[in-house]
Amino acid sequence: MSRLPRMLLAILFIVPVSLDGQEGHSHSPPERLGEVSFPISCLPAVQQQFNRGVALLHSFAYAAAENAFQSVAERDSRCAMAHWGLAMTHFHQLWDPPLSPPGIATAQGEIHKAQTIGAGSDRERGFVKALSLIYQGAGTIPYRTRALNYERAMSALAAENRNDAEAKVFYALALLANASPADKLHTNQKKAADLLEPLYRAYPQHPGIPHYLIHAYDNAELAPRGLQAARAYSKIAPSAPHALHMPSHIFTRLGLWEDSIASNLAARDAAHQQGDTGEELHAMDYLVYAYLQAGRDPDAAQVIQQLANMPKLNLDEFKTAYSSTAIPVRYAVERKQWTDAADIVPPAGAPPHVVAIAVWARALGLARGGRAEQADEAAGQLKQIEAQLRAAANDYWATQVGIQLGEVMAWSAQARGNPERAVALMREAADREDGVEKLPVTPGPIVPAREQLGDLLLEQNRPGPALKEFELALANAPGRRGALQGAARATELSGTK
Repeated sequence: MSRLPRMLLAILFIVPVSLDGQEGHSHSPPERLGEVSFPISCLPAVQQQFNRGVALLHSFAYAAAENAFQSVAERDSRCAMAHWGLAMTHFHQLWDPPLSPPGIATAQGEIHKAQTIGAGSDRERGFVKALSLIYQGAGTIPYRTRALNYERAMSALAAENRNDAEAKVFYALALLANASPADKLHTNQKKAADLLEPLYRAYPQHPGIPHYLIHAYDNAELAPRGLQAARAYSKIAPSAPHALHMPSHIFTRLGLWEDSIASNLAARDAAHQQGDTGEELHAMDYLVYAYLQAGRDPDAAQVIQQLANMPKLNLDEFKTAYSSTAIPVRYAVERKQWTDAADIVPPAGAPPHVVAIAVWARALGLARGGRAEQADEAAGQLKQIEAQLRAAANDYWATQVGIQLGEVMAWSAQARGNPERAVALMREAADREDGVEKLPVTPGPIVPAREQLGDLLLEQNRPGPALKEFELALANAPGRRGALQGAARATELSGTK
């Protein structure tokens, strides 16, 4: 990016100085969101606030970003890019779902305003045109098609504006959003990283660059490459709860549990202070996962109690519903508390793929407790949910529910005294799961199917084959306590060293 006049350069939210000896002051520390430069042809007086809105976008602080862009629109009624920013706050590219019906309608209105006002440059018109493709024909054109159209438009915009860092950063995010969970070569992730790594060296205080690098490297193959960005992001934008949480995606992949715990404690507290319930619960879910892997079960139990004390949650929102459902399920299933798991009640009003988590846990508890017939009834519910998701073209989550169904059927077969069928079903579930990447909403499966296959083989007194499965499970998810304990037990029983 060419060097611009200082008045148009990035907004830098200064690191607060030490308050030692200043106890009499009650002012809040300066906001720290990182350094962003997105020059626009609006009034110079709104440039700083626009940059702030983009910085918030890059840390997925969508509500705060909306307020920032609304302020820009109010201060400059002819600023088309303010309405681009407002429309962007309703496009949650890496979340599930990326768009909501109310958000689509609102964003369509903002795009219309931007187009009516008219952007002040070809570059700005390119941003508006690209985003319009996400909302255009939302009722008739599949989201996947619109997202690919947006990606292509951002690719062209980045190519036309080779010195524009923001065009490249938003293009990289589009690549990540369209990455196929079934692509184990991580083609889009690597392409995004190739864009972002040179930018990271040029703009080390930009919040979006390390954020999206973490997402690009959030897989077993690339995770070690993400450690530098993970260590940096929370220091660049500590005022954004999501920036405090994101490093734990890499820490989780590498089995760095104490680092993950510290990251999510900070994120949970910041989100709570800012009233962001979804982000608070997201951090709590990762926190419980890390506590359990670190053997800190009493600390995990405290988080369960905190969840129970929270006000009534909006389970229509996937992020909230997923985390609040997964947290107690993790606690029961990871600790092999099968009676507790069998008593789990599916959440009323939650999306079907969230309900499936609770149904799966209950079915698992029943099967592991020897109640195969009741487990089969719960398996029937999973089968119905899988069909419902297929009918809604939600293939990713339908596949996940299908994997859960296979796991339940495997343990039910084991309970019925059919070990060969049990192993065949669990191996099929493990192979399917290994072929699909997780989404950012979760630190991983509650218990990976490969790890369950090791448990199943141990239960059948086959420690040698069990050890091989535990070793594969640990290659995919280093440091998981269940796999480590299983591998140790298998080694002891088989007499290997």
